[in-house]
Amino acid sequence: MHILYIIVIGFIAGIIARLLAPGANNPAGFILTTLLGIAGAFIATLIGQTIGWYGPNQGAGLIGAVVGAIVVLFVWHRLVSAHKISDPGQRRWL
Repeated sequence: MHILYIIVIGFIAGIIARLLAPGANNPAGFILTTLLGIAGAFIATLIGQTIGWYGPNQGAGLIGAVVGAIVVLFVWHRLVSAHKISDPGQRRWL
């Protein structure tokens, strides 16, 4: 049940982050949106525990996951603009 909760919160956080930080090169699709939210929650938990906002067994909530997902999207946009990764909106045939 805990895994299902992580997936649902990650998906919701990913959707909210994509709405707050729109861009042409956002990762699209259910799986990438969910992974975006889960990565955001992981980053928010890691930073929150380092700063002292969360205890050792506490995790970031929905708001923290959204903020973390926006940070992940910012890094994603920087990597695409620096041509370190390919733009998912740009298809290359052969």
